Amino acid sequence: MEHEVFVPVPVERLREALGDPVRVARAVPGLQQDAGAAPVAGRVKVRVGSHSVTYRGAAHVSARDDGSYAVEGDATEARGTGSVKLALTLRLRDTDGGTTLTFDGTATADGRVTELPQDAVRSAVVRLLNRFAEALGEAREEPERVAEAEGTPETPETTDAPEAPEATDAPEAPEDTDAPETTPETARTPEEE
Repeated sequence: MEHEVFVPVPVERLREALGDPVRVARAVPGLQQDAGAAPVAGRVKVRVGSHSVTYRGAAHVSARDDGSYAVEGDATEARGTGSVKLALTLRLRDTDGGTTLTFDGTATADGRVTELPQDAVRSAVVRLLNRFAEALGEAREEPERVAEAEGTPETPETTDAPEAPEATDAPEAPEDTDAPETTPETARTPEEE
């Protein structure tokens, strides 16, 4: 698979971001980091068509001598036995007005994702790569967030913004049916009592 994404920021800014695991973690769409783990480790919900699969795993980005980056990762389904492994090469090319990122590599998977239509899977992968590249271009060093990510417990201020919309999407609702939406006390208004 090969995919290109244009980001309207200079190459050096992207190289700085790729060299900082905390900034890479912030760029991963919807990553919920594991407390006390490596920066790019945790849970990611992947939407494929009308389905979603949540994976728990880790990824690592490392610079190569030729100026490219190796991206390696593996994850297992949070609810199931499936897994995904990826090995990508990420190249940065200075382009008029910004940088073109080229992703090239392979991913292997088993489990739920293999039962879904391949065009929907490819679309989901492209969407994730696009969102990652865009967020990487926006990632800036923020001293207070770095300190929080390195040692303090997660608070609402440190939760990544992309996760909020995904948590409210309709396809995931059936998984959270253990508790009722409202209680009789909260369902009544003062006028009803």
